[in-house]
Amino acid sequence: MTVDLRVPARPDVAPIQRRTLQLLVATQTIGGVGVAIGISVGALLAARVAGTAMAGLAQSCGVVGAALLAVPVTRIMNGHGRRPGLVVAYLTGAVGALLVVLATVTGGVPLLFLGMLLFGGGTAANLQARYTAVDLAEPARRGRQLSLVVWATTIGSVAAPNFAAFADRVTRSRGLPSLAGPFAFSAAAFGLAAVVLLLLLRPDPLLTARRLAAAEAGTPPGAAAPAPGGRRAGMRAAWRVVRGRPAARLGIAAVAVGHLVMVAVMAMTPVRLGESHSDADVLRVVGIVLSVHIAGMYAFSPVVGWLTDRWGRRAVILVGVGTLLSACAVAGTAGHHTPRLSVGLALLGLGWSATMVAGSTLLSEAVPSRVRPSVQGLSDLTMGLAGAGAAAASGFVMRVAGYPTLTLLAAIAVVPLLALALRRVPPTAPDEEE
Repeated sequence: MTVDLRVPARPDVAPIQRRTLQLLVATQTIGGVGVAIGISVGALLAARVAGTAMAGLAQSCGVVGAALLAVPVTRIMNGHGRRPGLVVAYLTGAVGALLVVLATVTGGVPLLFLGMLLFGGGTAANLQARYTAVDLAEPARRGRQLSLVVWATTIGSVAAPNFAAFADRVTRSRGLPSLAGPFAFSAAAFGLAAVVLLLLLRPDPLLTARRLAAAEAGTPPGAAAPAPGGRRAGMRAAWRVVRGRPAARLGIAAVAVGHLVMVAVMAMTPVRLGESHSDADVLRVVGIVLSVHIAGMYAFSPVVGWLTDRWGRRAVILVGVGTLLSACAVAGTAGHHTPRLSVGLALLGLGWSATMVAGSTLLSEAVPSRVRPSVQGLSDLTMGLAGAGAAAASGFVMRVAGYPTLTLLAAIAVVPLLALALRRVPPTAPDEEE
């Protein structure tokens, strides 16, 4: 796909876009705290309420919930704009967090699973925010502005685990059971993000972009306000559009495959470390290795966004593919050498960042505006289900064949994406109504 990087900035849009980005960075930080502070104690809390055997399933509910909630959230966005969709997603996450707190108090296992499922709304909102960043972005800056919102998640994700103990102390002093406090704080963070967006995300960037596109195309103003085909542009309509656009297929594949490989390898790395470190040391080592991995995922995303704009979307996807393959090779051959395994996990995070940022940017500009939110929701649904499947399968592969085989299979999963990215396709006109 060819993108004209010489499109001049529109002065009427620039202040709106600048304000939107500032707001998204703030709410991503708040939302990131909400997600990470709950996840940091989720497995421990689930083990206490439902038993150790069910702890992994409870955590998976949050991943699956984020994927499934992408469908109704993007349906709301397609019909009514980004603001109500993001608000509903954050409020759903807040309700889920409160249900987890209630399950902790009552010992209700079904309530715990329902709460974790709805808790995924916070993740769904954080993921959809990256697309909100490019609704009004100029073509030459789409990658950078999307990556800025991805980077903002780092602040909350890194800071939140340090607040977990404080949140637990505060809520226990007020009568809540141990480990319920972080989820109470998650509910407050999601609620705050929802209120901020409800009050301040005006004008709505998606609706504004549609009005501008309609005006430039000579469409009567009255026809531009509603989302064309708003209620009809669901997942099936999104799939039909993606199926006919090679660039869109590449964008979805890059996001989904990058996430699948990252989750599969990352999920079993603590188990791998446990094979070579004592119980006294393993938590400290796991913390260091995963911190390096998270830094690879988020800390360099602005650089990845800049390269996406400068080199092109497809080129950065190919860089991401190469980085993922290198990560699997380094981690899979590291044995019990922890520094080398850390390098592999850092490369894994960088490969994920490249495929996520470049793939999301390519997808957003490869489809017509009338179905863009639905296609983006389809992408997040596919990514979430791929990650959940990878997490479930990785444990089985690890138990049967070991960590090196797991990384080999993860590398093989990247090969179809490599073939798709190398295939040349003709330029498309993404906003042309079909």
